[in-house]
Parts: sequence; C-alpha cells; structure tokens
Amino acid sequence: MMRTRFLVALVGLLALALPAQAVEIEEWETDEGLRVLYVAAPDLPMVDLRLTFDGGASRDGDQNGLASLTSSALQHGTAEMDADALAEGFESVGAQFSTTALRDMAIVSLRSLTEPDWMDAALETLSAVLAEPAFPEADFDRARRQALQGLQRERQDPGSVATRRFYELMYGDHPYANWPGGERETLEALQPADARAFYERHYTTANGALAITGGLSRSEAEAAAARISAALPQGPAVEPLPAVEPREDPVEERIDFPSEQAHIHMGAPTLRRGEDDHYALTLANHAFGGGGFISRLFREIRSARGLAYSVSSRFQPMAVEGPFRIGMQTGVDQADEAVTALREELERWHAEGIDADELEASRENVVNSFPLSLASNSDIVGLLGMIAFYDLPLDYLERYIERMEAVELDHLNARLRERINPEAMVTVIVGGQE
Repeated sequence: MMRTRFLVALVGLLALALPAQAVEIEEWETDEGLRVLYVAAPDLPMVDLRLTFDGGASRDGDQNGLASLTSSALQHGTAEMDADALAEGFESVGAQFSTTALRDMAIVSLRSLTEPDWMDAALETLSAVLAEPAFPEADFDRARRQALQGLQRERQDPGSVATRRFYELMYGDHPYANWPGGERETLEALQPADARAFYERHYTTANGALAITGGLSRSEAEAAAARISAALPQGPAVEPLPAVEPREDPVEERIDFPSEQAHIHMGAPTLRRGEDDHYALTLANHAFGGGGFISRLFREIRSARGLAYSVSSRFQPMAVEGPFRIGMQTGVDQADEAVTALREELERWHAEGIDADELEASRENVVNSFPLSLASNSDIVGLLGMIAFYDLPLDYLERYIERMEAVELDHLNARLRERINPEAMVTVIVGGQE
C-alpha cells in the first residue's frame, strides 16, 4: 500500500512539472499476432500498459451483462492466487491494475514503476491473470449480486433510465442496444463457465491490441509485450459488427418518473470512428452544443430562455455508427417547452449551419485544448488504445491539429446537412408522473 501511495504521488508531481511533448508512435506485432503501439516517455520512471479487446457489451449476444462480468472476474484471482492475493501482488510493488468493459471494447490496464524488480513482479502477476484466470464461483456470484444491485439503483435514477431507453430505441435489434450492465434475467442465468468461454474467445492476441507508454526503451517495451502476448489465449478476431441502418422517421417516448427534473435525450446513430467527417462535425458540434459557454444550446436554451439546468451535445463515434446525442435536464413543468426549443435550435443548425465566427471560435478552442489530452502517460496510453482498437492511422495525433485547421466552412456545413437529419431523431423524456 505504501508503494501504491508513492506511485500516485510521484505521478501527480511529475505530471505537473513536465511540458507536453510530441508523440511519436512506434508499431510492431508479437510472434503470437498481438499488435503493439508504443510511445517512449523517458521523463517519468513509470510505464502504462493498456490491452484493448473487441469484447465489449456489443458482443454479449443474448447473454446481456456477460462482457461486464467477465471483465470484473479477471480481478478475482488465478489458479494460484485468490482475489486478495492478486490485489496484494500488484499493491506490494506499487502497481495499479484495472479492468472494464464498454460497448465496443474490453480494457485491461496496468501502471507500474519501472524499477526492474518491481516492474518484473507486476508483469509476472499480470501474465498470470491473462494466462490462468480462475473465475471462482463464490467471487462470480458476488459480482453478479453487485451487478443486480447496480440495475436496481439504475432504475431509481432518471438519468440512467433515459440513457438505457435512448439506446434501446436508437439501435433496436442492433448489438449496440445491449445495456452494458445487463438485464436481470440474463445476469441471473450467467455462470462462471460462460465468463471463461467469453474470455477465451474474445481476449485473444488476434482480437486485441496493446498500448505501451512510459520510461521503457524500445527493447524493454518489446520484452514486456512478448510476455503479455505469450500469456494471452490464441484465437481469431471476431467478425465486424453489422452496420447500423440509418433512421428515417422520428420516435418520441415519455416515461413517468417521480422526479422534479426531466432528463431528455435526443439523437440518432451517425458517425463511425475514423471517418474523415469527424473533424468537420466536431467543429460544427462545438459551436452547437459541445463548447460549453460559447455554444448555441447554452446561450439559447439555458441563458436566454432559462429552460435547462444543463444542456450539451456530442458526437460519439464508435466501431460502427455511434450516436449524435443531445442531453438536457429541465424542470418537469417546462419539459415540453424545452423540447420544442431544442428542436428549433437543431433545425436551425441543420438548415443554416454555423457562421465563420463560430467556426473560428470553435477551432481555436478545440486546437488549443488538444495538447491537454496528451498531458500525462494515462492520457497518452488511452489515446494509443483508441488508435489501436479502431485501427486509426499512426499519424492521428500528429496531424490532428492540422486536420482541424484544414476544415473549411462550406465543407463543414455541407457535411452537417448530410449527416444530421432533424426529422429522424429519437427523443426520450424521463420525469414527472401523471
């Protein structure tokens, strides 16, 4: 525990002291076929590793919640270590180990100091987790109970109710409609053997990638990657997810809920990660609802009309068409007025686009804030993991600002009109009771 506290304090102090630097990405493949992306960061005596696998909730099939339970089960121990011994194995050398599962991906992360003995012990423990996860029944049952309790809490939260229903209506029978936390019926039916089978199918070298950044030389990073790769199961990559059919008609659903605030979501499937339109749409959205105080939604919906406690919009590109999403909270007595005002702003944005001043203000904010996304090892390894998982070009970070600066106003507004259809939005309103 003392070493863990030392690591956290050291990272915090040094991250504040170090300037942002150019990110040069190196790439190779291990003997077992695991893709590796590496960025040297010699100024910090630490290393961050992130494994990403195509094993998120979109791969649950009819066993909703399986990806999430599999991810958490990796912290329950190995053939030789129970959960407590596993946690102690990392903490005793100041390492931090975590797992999570999102809609697209499953993530396994490790942070360690680069002192040779400590890092060797951390990698040895990680390799044991990857090579022989135990999936003990008692721990699995406890994680399942916690997941069921989480579902119960979500039913009591209007924001969670709205988000769940928004994805269900937006994606229908597509895998993205799966709720990562699962469903009661499917969670109750899941067994440790299901998690083991999911792990062996999805956490494979051909179905994943490894991101490494920190104070390791290229040869040291290659050695670490080789150990991790050798510990992983072997198997093919999964088939790509099906495309999302574009929406043609609007749908609106109101859900009664005993709350003083109404939670409103509006949007539609729109953008894949890696599409060139990402740059134009990011700037268009920054002016519309992604730029905080300078955005139209904030000015018109919140400040001028006083119709929202909070309002914003974003594009969330994913492996296939991820959502364009507007989120708003308002008093239940003014929810109808707020939704009407929101639709008016959406239609105006679509019809008129943004103007030159809005483009330049958005571009300045986006470009100036980009270096902050590279301010720490954890930021960089997260971006490396994203680049590897979505197979983005290796110059993605290097040319991000250049590509934002190249967006022209006419092109931006043309892409906005083509990609957004105000007449085919999914709208969910949760709050208030009859």
